[in-house]
Amino acid sequence: MKKVFTLVAVAGMFSLVACGPSAEELAKIEKAKQDSIAAVEAQKAAEEAAKEQARQDSIAQAAKAAEEAKAAEEAAKAAEEEAKHKGKKK
Repeated sequence: MKKVFTLVAVAGMFSLVACGPSAEELAKIEKAKQDSIAAVEAQKAAEEAAKEQARQDSIAQAAKAAEEAKAAEEAAKAAEEEAKHKGKKK
């Protein structure tokens, strides 16, 4: 009876150990997890880069608009001055 009990106990231990994932399976799971984390971080970095690029584009566009407004204002002043000078010549 002791031998049968020992045999059943040993068989039970082996079956419990066999039920868990193998080292290879654990490595695959860990690699998948790390790949997923890397993908999320890459996506986050790409989104941040896109936001920064949009910000830089907005700043450049505002600067260009300011330059164009200044140029238009200077052209208007020049035209006004020219009109004054033409009026004095007559």
